[in-house]
Amino acid sequence: MFNKINSYLGIAVVAFVFAGCVPPGGEGGKGGQSGMGGGFQFIFLGLMIVVFWLFFIRPQAKRAKNQKNFTENLQKGDKIVTIAGIHGTINKVNDDGTLNIEVSPGSYIKIEKSAISMDWTTALNKPAEVKK
Repeated sequence: MFNKINSYLGIAVVAFVFAGCVPPGGEGGKGGQSGMGGGFQFIFLGLMIVVFWLFFIRPQAKRAKNQKNFTENLQKGDKIVTIAGIHGTINKVNDDGTLNIEVSPGSYIKIEKSAISMDWTTALNKPAEVKK
């Protein structure tokens, strides 16, 4: 919630700064400037915001959503890899956002759900391809 508000606030500040820019040659378009210079700045600013949203904000939000769904769908018996590279099998899913994993027969570790690597775990659980 706060990240969204902060991003909107940042965009508003940038727009306010660009709106106060005076075209070269002084106020009111004096000095041979036409009134189109300010409009071009707003179009350029709008295009910059769209590009940043398309290439930075949207993919990051999509990845965060996928990571959240991944951690919520973990179950007992799933094979996982942590971000530290520890391989194990989920033994118990706790209510406090932690997991008990079995790293070797009889050895258990309690870890946070956020410590699971989505990329490495999906690569571990991907079925092996048959080469022809």
